[in-house]
Amino acid sequence: MVIMALSKTRLLWPAWLLSSIVIGLVYGGKLFTAEDRQVFMPGPLSNGHYQLTEKCELCHGDAFGGDKDSGEVLQAACIRCHGKERQKPFDSHPQEKFKDPRNADRLQKIDALRCVSCHTEHRPEITRKDGVTQPRDVCYHCHRDIAEDRPTHRAMPFDSCTDSGCHNFHDNRALYTAFLIKNSGKPDTREPATIPQREFASTLDEVADYPRDQYPLQALVAAQADAVGPLSATIVRDWAETAHARSGVNCTACHVLGNVPESLGAASAQWTDRPTQARCAVCHQHEVQRFGRSKHGLREAVGLPAMTPAQARLPMHDKLAHQALDCNSCHSGHRFDVRTAAVEACLGCHADEHSQAYKKSRHYGLWQAELAGTAEAGTGVSCATCHLPRISFDVSEWSSRIMVDHNQGANLSPNSKMIRSVCLQCHSLALSLDALADPALIQRNFDGPSAVQVTSMKMAVEDQQRRKQKRSDRE
Repeated sequence: MVIMALSKTRLLWPAWLLSSIVIGLVYGGKLFTAEDRQVFMPGPLSNGHYQLTEKCELCHGDAFGGDKDSGEVLQAACIRCHGKERQKPFDSHPQEKFKDPRNADRLQKIDALRCVSCHTEHRPEITRKDGVTQPRDVCYHCHRDIAEDRPTHRAMPFDSCTDSGCHNFHDNRALYTAFLIKNSGKPDTREPATIPQREFASTLDEVADYPRDQYPLQALVAAQADAVGPLSATIVRDWAETAHARSGVNCTACHVLGNVPESLGAASAQWTDRPTQARCAVCHQHEVQRFGRSKHGLREAVGLPAMTPAQARLPMHDKLAHQALDCNSCHSGHRFDVRTAAVEACLGCHADEHSQAYKKSRHYGLWQAELAGTAEAGTGVSCATCHLPRISFDVSEWSSRIMVDHNQGANLSPNSKMIRSVCLQCHSLALSLDALADPALIQRNFDGPSAVQVTSMKMAVEDQQRRKQKRSDRE
């Protein structure tokens, strides 16, 4: 019996060794050939970073995790992507605030100089909205005495500080006291309730690197299309009706690789049937850069295959599940119709409750009226109106223009970031705060009044009146 047991053991050793080698080769291949590396993660990534599972080195510096002890590698990665948004006026708690010697004692409670103190990845069991991994009452460490200065805050629990309508740790521009007071008592709807108009065409003369020598700013007609080979009548018609044709942007501007001298003609150029996003960036550099910051364009911006609806964590339609998301996904050639991109392109992919409720909302009625020409330009409210807002953007050191911000995540969460760039163009601050604090109303796409009443503005006014009374009593 002993001999038989020893024989079985000798047979198991080669099998164990072979299986170990195979497993090592499989997992080693995943690690060093940029295949799916999720198998090595201690836990899944948050909603903001999950698209980067194949690019561990973006944050860690190398495939094995980088500098785990000091966290300097991770901090540098955070700053590289989010640094500009973590400065005043976009950040209420920038690093400079905690480097002030007067606040040194606060760093003993929480290391606010490092992003990972509040945003620890791979910890889904403690990860809340916006990738926050600190407890909800984290504000207590610095603001435990708030009720002494503001009696309106007495008896309020510290786990309610960051609720919508109160405070955001980073971007608090729409919620700070002076702003609440300034905007109190305003009517629910502003007059006029319109969004600003885009200024790209009117500012082209200021774009230093625009290829105006090849494509002067003059309107073109269908007969002037300079494509290589025959074109269908539909393509020619679609192009001739666009802003591209009206601005002198011909076929070769997008379909020819590199700058081709006019003397050579289109026939001598290197023609491509499918222009890449890099061609769009020749003229629309800032739009493409902002798109690369969004969830739609993040993957392609860091050298990964483009995002598809199938990879989203929100419900999506199956029809376009594997459609790569790039400029042409929404601005289909050759029309590049911005109106189609503003609604139909969004609803072609998004199947979540909020998106599907849009066509039942009053906003959609306003959009239809603008499209029909029965309402003024800028009075309609499309998906893009709120999620790709028109903002004043510094396009150079000496000029700015109104452009569409293609980074839809810039004002998405926390949703109070949307107040300044979107809501206040048409509505009062009070109505906006109430609406954004009502999850059920958001799901209905703001079709009806809010069932939530945010008291922030009332509290701010009461605090102001109390301070004025104290000054008056001292006098």
